[in-house]
Amino acid sequence: MTTKEKILEEALTLFSKNGYDGTSVDQIAERVGIKAPSLYKHYKGKEDILNAIIDAAEVRYEELFGSDRNIGKLPESKDEFIRSTMGKISFTMHDPMIRKIRKFLIQEQFRSERLADITTRHQLDGIQRMYTKIIEGMMNKGLFIKDDPKLLATELTAPVVLWIAQADRQPHCEKEIMDSIEKHIRHFYDVYTNIQ
Repeated sequence: MTTKEKILEEALTLFSKNGYDGTSVDQIAERVGIKAPSLYKHYKGKEDILNAIIDAAEVRYEELFGSDRNIGKLPESKDEFIRSTMGKISFTMHDPMIRKIRKFLIQEQFRSERLADITTRHQLDGIQRMYTKIIEGMMNKGLFIKDDPKLLATELTAPVVLWIAQADRQPHCEKEIMDSIEKHIRHFYDVYTNIQ
């Protein structure tokens, strides 16, 4: 790992624990094992570090989770739908970078319009748009009954977002939460499937 990457990793860890305002450049440099002036060789300052973290997380999320521009292969069966959806949820809950970003955004979403927009996209709009396209595609293939795909996407994703937030607050409940999420996804599929 390069010094530049280590700066981002350590800054994200500190930001997710202490918040943006509660973290200093000196603290980041200390965690990296360098002096603060050396940090400025890589980044202009704390805001530059934050922007680099957000940009890297956005790329990672797009690549490994997806979006409405990148929905991946449409599931063609109940098992594929459940496996694909649970895989996305597992990534969201367990990827160290995404987990820290989510905790940071929850704390800091009121600090800046950009952070508020990112939080809304990842916890509501973006995931809803992605699943609207997936559900609509599955409707077109005859796998789901014809209905309002946006409404169904909301019905599918909203409880999951709440359960993920609960898992962040109560990590000791993760197994029970994951079981509830999978049960919800199975129920959703059974209710809206077009296959008897």
